[in-house]
Amino acid sequence: MRKISFVILLTGLVCTLAYSQTIRFDKYFIDKTMRIDYYHIGDATTDIITLDRVYQQGIWAGSEKNLIDNFNNGRYYVKIYDAASNTLIYSKGFDSYFGEYQTSQPALDGIQRTFQESAIIPYPKNKILFTMENRNRENQLQQFFSQEIDPNSVDIIKDDLSTDVKVYPIVKNGDPHVKVDIAILGEGYTVREEKKFEDDLARFTKIFFTQEPYKSYPTNFNIYGVLKYSEQSGTDEPRANIFKNTAMSTTFNSMGSERYLLTEDNRAVHNIAAHAPYDAIMIMVNSKRYGGGGIYNFYLTFTTDNQWYEYVFLHEFGHSFTGLADEYYTSSTAYNDFYPRGIEPTEPNITALLNPPQVKWEALLTPRIEIPTPWEKAEFDKMDNAYQKTRTEMNDEVARLKRERAPKAEIEKAEAKSEQLSRENAEAVDKYLRNSKYWGKVGAFEGAGYSSEGLYRSMLDCIMFTKGKKPFCKVCEQAVYNMIMFYSE
Repeated sequence: MRKISFVILLTGLVCTLAYSQTIRFDKYFIDKTMRIDYYHIGDATTDIITLDRVYQQGIWAGSEKNLIDNFNNGRYYVKIYDAASNTLIYSKGFDSYFGEYQTSQPALDGIQRTFQESAIIPYPKNKILFTMENRNRENQLQQFFSQEIDPNSVDIIKDDLSTDVKVYPIVKNGDPHVKVDIAILGEGYTVREEKKFEDDLARFTKIFFTQEPYKSYPTNFNIYGVLKYSEQSGTDEPRANIFKNTAMSTTFNSMGSERYLLTEDNRAVHNIAAHAPYDAIMIMVNSKRYGGGGIYNFYLTFTTDNQWYEYVFLHEFGHSFTGLADEYYTSSTAYNDFYPRGIEPTEPNITALLNPPQVKWEALLTPRIEIPTPWEKAEFDKMDNAYQKTRTEMNDEVARLKRERAPKAEIEKAEAKSEQLSRENAEAVDKYLRNSKYWGKVGAFEGAGYSSEGLYRSMLDCIMFTKGKKPFCKVCEQAVYNMIMFYSE
């Protein structure tokens, strides 16, 4: 393998752009995938991109019609220009692990870190400008990186894929160019657990199509299971001093949050995913612990055997596929000032409500509803904050018992007690919200995006707000539908 050496252009380059929304695929691309691996380096105020490797891989899984992303969502945008004409020929918004790190205390303290990322684009016929944009404090996009790539360079890697990965085409509805193609990657499954992977794959595929709007559009999807055996079963639990040798090196305690489950091994993820056409990557983690994570147009993780497995799976896909924001605000996070006060978030399901009564989801508002919409917030906050405090104490106790290698029965008893508390709180929350006179109405309810004040969600409850078997709110459901159609045209 060789690292790519291309001509670097000035970071501050401003291109003369042709913002045509009708890009002829066959004029600029061939039906293959270019994967651009790069390193994202920096701290809270620094963004540095350095290219690593460029690959030619299998067929292009995305739309051949919708090549320009106009959702205006995500902390970053990849934008590809035809080098000869400076025509914008492809773009995609996304979030990243690095982008989340930038809001953490270590990043604010000036500690620089390096993360792997990949841009997946249709394979260009001619030289391109690979550019990256990020958002400034006012959420406006600005270019901070540009580099020319020659698709005919001898440095492009065209290796055959490894033979130690199995693909299971579980849902096949046709041409990947007009379908949402999902790759579900198995993590923490040993060679002896292949049958469990197959059963889990079937189970979660069935769950997926019980949720609207996926339920109404089942033929718009292709779903592939992709498995590379792990040496050990499960995943890392650092606070319990448990570490496993797995295919993608997933770990709990990501970003310092005990329930946040991610991986920094981006190359391993994409090497495995490359065995199937994909628009979206799910990482199915063979674990009974509650946890997961979802990053917009990056990937999601979910565990298979916790009591909240359905909720985590669907909630995290809301993040990774559609770029939906978390609507909860009482749970602790590792973020600082994730949504700057007074700036409208880009996510479709939360708002800073800067110009009431105008709301970004105005077309879906319940007629004559008050904006902002009053609700029984004080009592909810009191109830849920008390639960969060007790939950943290219980999770700390479970981690201590595991770390000290306490008897299995003692650990299981502590875990069961924590699970029961979680279940009882979810039931109490559901009952409380359902008793509100605003139940089922679309308005602007304060409390969203990790902020008790200053950010608003559209409905009292949603799978992006609280745990349980529940639908998306109307605003989230519309946003998911729009994304399905983007890939399906």
